[in-house]
Amino acid sequence: MTELAAKQLCQMQQIDQLPSSAEDIARDYRRYLDYHLGRFLGCDPVYLYQSLAYLVRDRLMSDWRNTWLKLRSEDGIRRGYYLSMEYLIGRSLNNHLLNSDLQGPVRDALNEFSMVLEDVESKEPDAGLGNGGLGRLAACFLDSCATLNLPVMGYGLRYEYGMFRQHIDEGHQVEDPDHWLRDGHPWEIERPEFTQRVKFGGRVEHYTDSKGIKRASWVDTDEVVAVPYDVPVSGYRNNVVNTLRLWSANPTDEFNLKEFNAGDYAEAVAMKNQAENITMVLYPNDANENGKELRLRQQYLLTSASLQDVFRQWDGRPLDQFAENNVFQLNDTHPSIAVAELMRILLDEKHLDWGEAWKITTSCMAYTNHTLLPEALERWSVSLFQRLLPRLLEIIYQINAHFLGEVRTRWPGDVDRVRRMSIIEEGGVQQVRMAWLAIVGSYSVNGVAELHSDLLKQGLFRDFYEMWPGKFNNKTNGVTPRRWLASANPGLADLLTDTIGDGWQSDLGRLDGLREHVDDPAFVERWKAMRNANKQRLAEMVENLTGIVFHTDALFDVQVKRIHEYKRQLLNVLHIIHLYNRIHSGSTEGWVNRCVLIGGKAAPGYTRAKEIIKLINNVANVVNSDPVVGDRLKVVFVPNYNVSKMEVICAGADLSEQISTAGKEASGTGNMKFMMNGAVTIGTYDGANIEIMQAVGEENFFLFGLHAEEVTELRRHYDPQHYIDSDVDLAAVMRLLESGHFNAEEPGIFNDIIASMKSPHDPWMTLADFHRYIEAQRRAEETWHDQAAWTRMSILNTAASGVFSTDRTIGQYNDDIWHLEPMA
Repeated sequence: MTELAAKQLCQMQQIDQLPSSAEDIARDYRRYLDYHLGRFLGCDPVYLYQSLAYLVRDRLMSDWRNTWLKLRSEDGIRRGYYLSMEYLIGRSLNNHLLNSDLQGPVRDALNEFSMVLEDVESKEPDAGLGNGGLGRLAACFLDSCATLNLPVMGYGLRYEYGMFRQHIDEGHQVEDPDHWLRDGHPWEIERPEFTQRVKFGGRVEHYTDSKGIKRASWVDTDEVVAVPYDVPVSGYRNNVVNTLRLWSANPTDEFNLKEFNAGDYAEAVAMKNQAENITMVLYPNDANENGKELRLRQQYLLTSASLQDVFRQWDGRPLDQFAENNVFQLNDTHPSIAVAELMRILLDEKHLDWGEAWKITTSCMAYTNHTLLPEALERWSVSLFQRLLPRLLEIIYQINAHFLGEVRTRWPGDVDRVRRMSIIEEGGVQQVRMAWLAIVGSYSVNGVAELHSDLLKQGLFRDFYEMWPGKFNNKTNGVTPRRWLASANPGLADLLTDTIGDGWQSDLGRLDGLREHVDDPAFVERWKAMRNANKQRLAEMVENLTGIVFHTDALFDVQVKRIHEYKRQLLNVLHIIHLYNRIHSGSTEGWVNRCVLIGGKAAPGYTRAKEIIKLINNVANVVNSDPVVGDRLKVVFVPNYNVSKMEVICAGADLSEQISTAGKEASGTGNMKFMMNGAVTIGTYDGANIEIMQAVGEENFFLFGLHAEEVTELRRHYDPQHYIDSDVDLAAVMRLLESGHFNAEEPGIFNDIIASMKSPHDPWMTLADFHRYIEAQRRAEETWHDQAAWTRMSILNTAASGVFSTDRTIGQYNDDIWHLEPMA
C-alpha cells in the first residue's frame, strides 16, 4: 500500500467524537446501566461507577482510535516504547474526566439521578499494577507523553492481583490478596488479534545456514500465550489518547482433555495454571527459588511479547531503518533482558549477522537506573537462566565476550577491571548482572536526580562511565500536575486558576506567578482556608480508617512511602518517642500540637520492614491511649496506603518527611507531590530533596543530616554508642525503647531493631542523624508558631514546584534521548 493510500484509508476509518452535553451523558448513562449491565439505579454502587466509566471510555474512543490511525498512516514517524514492570495508575475515572474536560457535564448529568460524582468515583478500585514510586513515575510519564503529543506506547503486565491489600492485626502487617480485577476493568480492551507466543525452557540447536553463517534454533520449548489488553492514556485536552498495552499470560491450550477424562484433574490443568501464574501476582515473594523463577518469567514475558509486538507493527519494513524509527526506554533494571531478546529476534528470526544486530540494538535501547543500592540491581543465577532461557544466556555470553574484548583493549592487563565489568559475575554462584547488560546494550544511561546521577558515575557505574562518559546523563524525576494537583487538590486548583489564570495544568512553570501574591492578604486568607479544608478532609479519612481524631489546628506531620530501612521510618519513630518524653518530663516550652501520619507497605519477605511497622503501631497505641499526652500528640499508621489515599494525604500535609540516609534515595517523587500541594519539607541532602531545596530556597526547607560523602567517610569508624552517650535526648529515647515500655506484653520483640541501630555496621546511620533531626524539628515548631511565616513558606513551595512536572522531565527525555516528533 502506498503512503497516500494508507493515509486515505486511515482518514476513512476515523470516527467522530460522541456528543458530550449533560443530556447526552445522562441518556448514555441509563443506557449502559439498563442495557449493557442490566442493573437498576438502586443497584450495587460498583455498577453505577462502571456505567459511567463505559460512557467516558466511549468519548475517549474517537481520539484513541484517531491517534492510532495517525501513527499508522505515517510510516516514517519515530516511535517510543516504555517498558516497565509497574504502572501505579490509581483510579482512572477522575483523570480522564479532567483531561477530557467532562467533569462539568458529567456532574450535571449525575445530578439528574440525585448522584454525586465524587461518590461514584470512590467506587473505582485502584489498579493493582504497581507498588511504589517506580510504578507511579511510569504512570506520570505516560500522562505527560500524551499531553506533549509524543508517540509513546507503554508496555507492562496485567497482574490479576496487585501487590497485596494491607491490614494491621495487633500491630503486625497482614497481607491479603488484592483482586482488583474481580469486578472487571471497564477501561481495558482485549486485543486477542495481537497475541504473542513466548518461549521458555527447551534447548538450543546450532547449524550453519546457506550463506555459511552459524545460526541457532531454540527448540523443544514450553510456550505461553501473551494476550494484550489496551488501556487508554489521555492527554490534557489535546485530543491525543496514547496506549498502555498490558500482557496477560495464558496457556497455549486450556487443559489436557485426555488426562481430564482419565480422572487426573490436577494434571489436566497444570500447564494452564503454570502459564497463568506468570501474571497472577505483582511482585511474587522472591525469597525462595520458585519466587525467583516466577519473577524472571514475568520479566521475560513482558520484554519478549512487547518486542515481538513492535516488530509486528514494523510489518516487514527494512530493518536498516528500524533503529532510526524506534526507541525503547527501560524503566529500571527489570526489563533489561530486552537487550538480549532484541538480539535473539534479529539473529534468529530476522537472520541478521551479529554486527548488524548489535548496531541496531545499541542504537535503540535506553536505560534508566532508579537505585543506588547494589542489592537492588537484579542478578539471576546462570543455572536459572540456563534452565529457563537457554538461548538468551548464550546471547548474553556472546555480548559479554565482545564487550570484555573492548575492555581489555582499552585497559590492557587490568584483570580487576575486567572482573568488575563482566556481565557474568564469577566466584561462588555464577550470576548474570542485569544492570551491566542494560548499560552495555544501551546508548543512553540516566539517573533520576542530579546527586543520584553523580553518585552512579562516581561509584556504582564508575567503570562504565570511564569507558563511555557520553552515555551517561541525568533526568530528574517529576510528577504529573494533572493527577497530583488539579485532580487531587481541587480547592488549590480553583485558587490557582482564579489567581494566575488557566493553562498552568500543562505549563506548570506558571506557578511562579504565585510569588507576586504571597503578600496579598486576600489571597493568603484564601490559601489558609483551602489548606484547612484539605486538612479536614484528611482528618476525616484518618478517623474513618483508624478511629483516631486529628484536629486541624495541629501540625500534620506526614511520612508515607514504601517501608524500608534506608527511608528511615525508624528515625521518625525515635522523634515521636522524644516528643512523648518531652511531654512526660514537662519539657514542653514552645510546644506544637502534632499529628503524625505514617503509611506504607513492607515487602512480604522483608522481615525488618515488618518489624518497623509493628514498632510504629505499638508506639502509636501507647501515645494515643495516654491521657497525659491527650491531643498534644497523635500518631497513626494508615493501612493499605495507595494512590487514592495519597491524593488526600498530599493535599492535607503540613510537613513532608523526606529523611532517607544521604546517598541512598535515588530521587523520590512523594517529596515533589507534597511540595506541589504546599507542604514544607524536612529532609536530608539526598535525592531530589537537593533540587527541591535549590528551587524553593534553603530558608523554606528544613535541612538536616549528613551529606553522602560524610556518610561514606563516617562508615569507616562509625560508633553509634558515641551518639547515645553524648546526647541526653537520644539516651532517654533509647532507654525507654530498651525498657520494653512499648512492648510490655511482648518482651524482646524489638531487640533486633534496637541492635541494628546500635551496630557500628548499621548502613543507615540512624543514630548519627538523630540530634540534627531533632534540631530541624525544633525549627519547624518555631516556624509553625508564626503562622504567617509558615503560610508564606507553603505558598512559595507551590510556586517553586513547576520544575518538578513530568512535562519538563519528558521534554528532556525527548530532547536528549528519544528525539521524537510531536504528533501534529
